[in-house]
Amino acid sequence: MPDQYGVIGNPVAHSKSPQIHAEFARQTGQDLVYEALLAPKDGFVATANAFRGRGGRGLNVTLPFKGEAFRYATALSARARAAQAVNTLRFDAGAIYGDNTDGAGLVQDLLRNLGCAIAARRLLLLGAGGAARGVIEPLLLLHPAQFVLANRTPETAQRLAQDAGGALEACSYAALTGRQFDLVVNATSASLSGELPPLPPGVFARGALAYDMMYGDVETAFLAFARGQGAARLADGLGMLVEQAAESFFVWRGLRPDSAAVLKLLRQAQHG
Repeated sequence: MPDQYGVIGNPVAHSKSPQIHAEFARQTGQDLVYEALLAPKDGFVATANAFRGRGGRGLNVTLPFKGEAFRYATALSARARAAQAVNTLRFDAGAIYGDNTDGAGLVQDLLRNLGCAIAARRLLLLGAGGAARGVIEPLLLLHPAQFVLANRTPETAQRLAQDAGGALEACSYAALTGRQFDLVVNATSASLSGELPPLPPGVFARGALAYDMMYGDVETAFLAFARGQGAARLADGLGMLVEQAAESFFVWRGLRPDSAAVLKLLRQAQHG
């Protein structure tokens, strides 16, 4: 019987993770199946336990359950502890191992797929939820010249900055007026509802890359705004999705699949 894996979230029907992991399994000759699990907003633990009870080996975790998955795990990786959020669960004998591959996925997409250097660049990260928390430490390790975290509620951003040892600056969106950045990463959930973080005009420096962690067949409001503001390059989160999935696959199976080939396949499908 194939090993069982899946992605748990609400909503989850839009997820491309089943297709990605099916390709990874085909590439590497692994006998596994991967499904999408819709959990009620108050039913994450029950849904995860039921999956584990029927022999499930591991889960990816998406919105809105990454914080709950962090509390659900009985053992944590260093990067999960730093993020205080879990997007990858592995069910071991007598233990639930929690990891966070979001930061690794974003960094791989930026550096390898997009050729975007971070060192000595001005970096702006939007949002202070689980998605932002999961990528702060990996981005800090790349030594940006400036690292600013902006959020609607600046106090929340300030708490995240303190958790990161004060190595980044936290502020409100209004406080960004008159400042420019080489890389602007949208880690808010605004794109899910077609909304836009309240950015002031002028935040994109000459040659800037605008990066939205969300992905889809339609350009997000954030990327449309960035295009109108003169951002030189635009990228959605599809590459991050594939790269974090490859890292999750390694956590589960001990093998690194060819993520570039899968990303190419998805891009071709995306652009018809």
